[in-house]
Amino acid sequence: MRQAGRYMRVYRDLKEKHTFLEMCKTPELACEVTLQPLDVLGVDAAIIFADILLPLEPMGTGLEFSAGDGPVIPRPVRDRKAVQKLLPVNAEEQLGFVADAIRLVRREINIPLVGFAGAPFTLCSYMVEGGKSREFKTTKLMMYEATDVWELLMDKVCTMLVDYLKMQVAAGAQALQIFDSWVGCLSPSDYEKYVLPYSKRVFDGLKDVGVPVINFSTGTSTMLDLVQKAGGDVLSFDWRIQMDSARTLLGKEQPVQGNLDPVTLFAPIPVIREGVYDILKRAGGRGHIFNLGHGILQHTPVEHVKAVVEMVHEYQHE
Repeated sequence: MRQAGRYMRVYRDLKEKHTFLEMCKTPELACEVTLQPLDVLGVDAAIIFADILLPLEPMGTGLEFSAGDGPVIPRPVRDRKAVQKLLPVNAEEQLGFVADAIRLVRREINIPLVGFAGAPFTLCSYMVEGGKSREFKTTKLMMYEATDVWELLMDKVCTMLVDYLKMQVAAGAQALQIFDSWVGCLSPSDYEKYVLPYSKRVFDGLKDVGVPVINFSTGTSTMLDLVQKAGGDVLSFDWRIQMDSARTLLGKEQPVQGNLDPVTLFAPIPVIREGVYDILKRAGGRGHIFNLGHGILQHTPVEHVKAVVEMVHEYQHE
């Protein structure tokens, strides 16, 4: 998760010369950033450098990244008129820089490359809130009070996502991951009513792409059965549930991904090893992609990230 980023000095050095959006939109820079952690960490797959919010800009909401505050949506979408004004996206023409970066990376590596996008709810919550949120009050009120507007918004985002993700596969992505980073703010019943049908539509739309699709969410340990219904070849979840408990709930045949707490990477090496080995043991040795439950945090010691990769590889051979 978030292999490249601010925890690495080479990334910070590059960031001093270019804005975040400039790095995302320049295929050569996105390729460079994608490659930065690979030799250092020794991971088994690469994740293309991009951002889940890139598709919002061509839809007409605008997109800015401010220091300290993260992403800002200058033109939030909060009523029917605003939703109706959203533009259809031609992925190849307007987001082709992501495809170009994927092609460049594929020429440079001999490990699988993972493409990704944000899930419908997470993208729509950014569009409605205008940025990050703690309570998601505006988003939830749209779901409750203007359900028809919410459905129209989700419909437009779903159409864009399927096209965008198919473009990534056509460019060479060998797996896809769909990030529902904020969906854990919902109750299970709200997820089932307002989100599940749309997430399912995206996963169903990708069934013929020929690569594995990972359904990633955080804060969903109380509704993993519902998340599973949405689809995906692999289900990824965070550290708020034990790996063996999740596997029992989902069925032993369900491939899973996760689920080390990213904060654990700041701990002493023996503590990290204990956490890594516990997850691997509980996973049962098959149908499991070891990963973090969310992205690598800023200031994480690079040597600790590398150590985790080595621990997983060592465990496989014990």
